[in-house]
Amino acid sequence: MSFNSLKFDRHGDKEHSPFFEENLIRLLEERDRLGLTSMIHEIDALMITVDPEHSIEYVAELALMTPYHYLVTLETEKHWTHVLRIDLNSPDILLREVKDPNFRGIFRSLNEIYPVGAKKPNSRYMGEIIRVSDLHSVVQLQQQREFRFFNQDEVRKLELPGNIAVSKPSPYTHNIVAYLERQQDEPRVYALGVSVIRPDVQAAYVEAKSLQNKLGISDLLLPLDHLATRVYSQNREVAILEYLSWSSYYFWGAYNIKDQNSSTNVTKSAHSIPESKSPAKVFTANNTPYFINHLEKLPSPTETFVRNYGPRLHHMAISVKDGELGGKEHIDVVVDAIAKNGKGFLLDVIGSKEQGLKQIFSNASEHSSLIIEYVQRYGSFDGFFTKENVAKLTEAAGFM
Repeated sequence: MSFNSLKFDRHGDKEHSPFFEENLIRLLEERDRLGLTSMIHEIDALMITVDPEHSIEYVAELALMTPYHYLVTLETEKHWTHVLRIDLNSPDILLREVKDPNFRGIFRSLNEIYPVGAKKPNSRYMGEIIRVSDLHSVVQLQQQREFRFFNQDEVRKLELPGNIAVSKPSPYTHNIVAYLERQQDEPRVYALGVSVIRPDVQAAYVEAKSLQNKLGISDLLLPLDHLATRVYSQNREVAILEYLSWSSYYFWGAYNIKDQNSSTNVTKSAHSIPESKSPAKVFTANNTPYFINHLEKLPSPTETFVRNYGPRLHHMAISVKDGELGGKEHIDVVVDAIAKNGKGFLLDVIGSKEQGLKQIFSNASEHSSLIIEYVQRYGSFDGFFTKENVAKLTEAAGFM
């Protein structure tokens, strides 16, 4: 199947450099020509790691706030890896807990030079596992394009699944990308450690799901909508181009959020599949670097986040089913129910049916530092967001 990754309409008002515009065309044309776009498919899994004694509570938190279910735990010498799943039409979450607080590894080192990130040294989003139809060919072509991978011995020492090819961390996002060969109708299998169902994890999961059902929100929560990464201002364009080179995504567009000195940039799957199957990847960055702010008196919530935590995933967005319940929009039902059970939010629900969508950010998780966003889109609304909503969300997240 031949692809044209440049056929999609561009959205937004953000101006990009000639470097970006020229190399966007060159890289996507090359990717299509080499057959990489046709061999690289959807996101199969997200990888998150947390500090010792935090994974069970985080499983419970995700079980309450999202549609994810606990499936199984994979045990290795230094990690527990809990597999969370909605179904095979949406990405899994591989949630790793470091067993020994003194354990030091590459993912910890990515946290330790940042003042807030260092407080939770093992707590970070690691990256995505992407399904491919021909692992050998994809890796060989990417290596020819000068992309670097951990070798199999390094993957073993990192205690990552042995059946995936894992990139070195990005210098721009600090995330990794991994490839898993799997045909669309085949099950997902992660070659890692001893498989067990841990009674303590199962009990925490069951309790959280029971509460979710009691609150009446289980049927209102849908799969992931997007994943949002924050990077330094000077790395915005190269981070986007790098991810497009690793994936089969295209550049949907970008909006300038002038009053927050920021821009939001969206990439989506060129396979024209729904975000529930392969979430959009969003990159947010300041318009100017931090050392200009005192001269121009501009806000800097995005750059401040990156300086405190390091470049990393900022939030995971969960879709909320369109509709009303008891005269309240579903997103308001979900937020009110979760808030009454102790989970805080950074702002009130923003947006409206007239604007096409409503959104809100939760407080950052004490276990992963990740924010959960809820987004409800109405009827035939086909936009990704509104500038007004993004400005308010960006401002709110500046106080975390």
